[in-house]
Amino acid sequence: METLIQLSDSKAPSTVSEILASLRKEHFEPRHEAKAWGDWIYLDSYSTVISIECNHGLSSSATIEHGEGEEEGEPTTSILRSFGRLGWHGIDDDGEFPLE
Repeated sequence: METLIQLSDSKAPSTVSEILASLRKEHFEPRHEAKAWGDWIYLDSYSTVISIECNHGLSSSATIEHGEGEEEGEPTTSILRSFGRLGWHGIDDDGEFPLE
């Protein structure tokens, strides 16, 4: 399962440093890796990963790729809260939804 999250076009993109700091506030130990095929944020102790679209260290779109058994509750709730703190929102079949 995946959850799409993004910033509104009217908001300035978040820096990767801001995103990592917000995840740390939720007691995660995030690790950012830039690969040839895209940027990823890994969370120690979880199989859920975040595929993040970065352009010169800035991001306004990401996909949370839920690990098996991690679709509900933790870590999803805390991940959404950390991005919501930065003004991001989720997107599903019904449209946009708040993350906080």
